[in-house]
Amino acid sequence: MECRDILMFLRKTFPISSGFSSLYSAFKLLMDSFALIDLDPPDKTVKAAALTLDLFAGSEPEPLVAARSDSELARAFLYSSELSANSIKSTKKDLGRFLLWCQQHGKMLYQLHIEDLIAYKAFLKDPQPEEIWVSYTKWPRNDERWRPFSGPLSEPSIRQAFRVVKALLEFAKNAGYLRRNAGALVKNIKTARGARVTRYLSPQAIAQVQASLDLLSATTPSRIKAKARDRFLFVSYITTGARLSELTTAKMGAMYTEGDGRWWLDVIGKGSKPRRLPVASDMLAAFHAYRLAFQLPIHGTRDDVTPLVLATRGRVLAAVTDEAASNAMKSLFWTAAALAESAGDPDSASALRRASAHWLRHTMLTTHANNEVSLKALQDTAGHTNISTTAVYLHKSDKERHDELMGSFNRSRNK
Repeated sequence: MECRDILMFLRKTFPISSGFSSLYSAFKLLMDSFALIDLDPPDKTVKAAALTLDLFAGSEPEPLVAARSDSELARAFLYSSELSANSIKSTKKDLGRFLLWCQQHGKMLYQLHIEDLIAYKAFLKDPQPEEIWVSYTKWPRNDERWRPFSGPLSEPSIRQAFRVVKALLEFAKNAGYLRRNAGALVKNIKTARGARVTRYLSPQAIAQVQASLDLLSATTPSRIKAKARDRFLFVSYITTGARLSELTTAKMGAMYTEGDGRWWLDVIGKGSKPRRLPVASDMLAAFHAYRLAFQLPIHGTRDDVTPLVLATRGRVLAAVTDEAASNAMKSLFWTAAALAESAGDPDSASALRRASAHWLRHTMLTTHANNEVSLKALQDTAGHTNISTTAVYLHKSDKERHDELMGSFNRSRNK
């Protein structure tokens, strides 16, 4: 019998007035909260506990993993590959949601059927009931108001979340933790993908963002730092095409020159692959002003391990979080959207309200692709494994085709 069945039984059998209300309330509180899913790195000094339920009894070969529970299996899966810190963070979130879903449905991994995974696919697209799974406020993990989702997932996030589930089940099967893998018979989630990247900002929208930067308050030491830091962040994204995490994990010493007038920024991209990005003069000027705002010498050194992007509060120079950097850009875009609206530019306003920091990467690549920078140069700068990924940023051919056809139409009409 599942938890909700037990709750309904208690409610029908024992009226609230019978003195059973405290038991009922306690059980409901327990049911409505989530048990913690521990996916932190394992303590190597502690030996695995003995099995309480021998799932591997009989003549089957000994499993290749020492996990004795689903959460231990997920932890082994998470740390069996050398993932980057950001990949571990996102994968841990997807694993935690899946295990909580299994927990709420009274399922262990070995009990999952194809129908369960199909149901989870549908759940990812619309987590219900919302009051149990979703909170639009991001409460701390140990707060009773915390929920696994802070809103609807984007289509790429939904697709990636289910890929993580399938990879977990495949790992469990290969390691001998499971005798079968229901995920092998369930297809990945398919989402629509446009032939061209459309999440980029026009020159008019960029101009509004730059105007918004000039309007930022700089009346206190903290705001002076924030204004200089946010300008550097914006210019860095728009000129290098770096991913958000590539900047927030870099160090000050990663920006340097080799004495020939060319400046570079070293970042670590997806798959822990190093990449060297050209630094534009605007970015270098913003970098120097940003360092001065934090009372640092205008020039750094190659061995400077100070975080490249700093938090604006506190006496210690600490790295800004990805979330804080993302929110700083979104706040800037919303201010710019209001400016665009007042200037009679609703298209820019609409784009800015939907924009995120990642749009600046798309904007940089789209701009250079349409300015006839070679796709190979853009591929190396973007860190794309396949040049076909870079090619989706090339919009110029579409515009030329549009103009050619419209020109032909107008000529035909004027004959």
